[in-house]
Amino acid sequence: MLTYVIVSIGSGVLLGILDGVINGNPLARRLNEVYKPIARTALNLPAGIAIDLAYGFAMAGIYLLIWQSLPGATGLVKGLFFGLLAWFFRFAMSAASQWMMFRVSAKTVLYGLATGLAEMLVLGVLYGLTLTRLA
Repeated sequence: MLTYVIVSIGSGVLLGILDGVINGNPLARRLNEVYKPIARTALNLPAGIAIDLAYGFAMAGIYLLIWQSLPGATGLVKGLFFGLLAWFFRFAMSAASQWMMFRVSAKTVLYGLATGLAEMLVLGVLYGLTLTRLA
C-alpha cells in the first residue's frame, strides 16, 4: 500500500512536470495559439496540482486493477501496453474530436498526439517497473 501511495504521488508530480514541459515550451506555445481566445490568462496552481495528484492515484489504481489483463510477461511490457491504452483513450480520441470540431492545424494535433504518447509511455513504464510486484 505504501508503494502505491508513493508511486501515485510521484506519478502525479511527474504528470505536472511533463505537462509544464510539453505545454510551456516555445513550439507548444506557437502551435497552441489557436486556443488563445478561449485560454485562461493565469493558472490556478493549487487546483492543477490537486488534479495531477488525483490523476496519479487514479491511473496507478487502474493499472493495478487491469494489470493481469495486459499483454506481456514483464512489468515493463505491461506498463508500455497500459501507456498505449491510456494514450488512446486520452489523447487519440481527443485529437480526433479536435480535428473534426475545430479549425486546428494538423501540426497542433500531431504535436498533441506525439507528446501525449511520450507522456503516457513514461507513466506506463513507471507503473510497470514499480507496481507490478504489488498486483
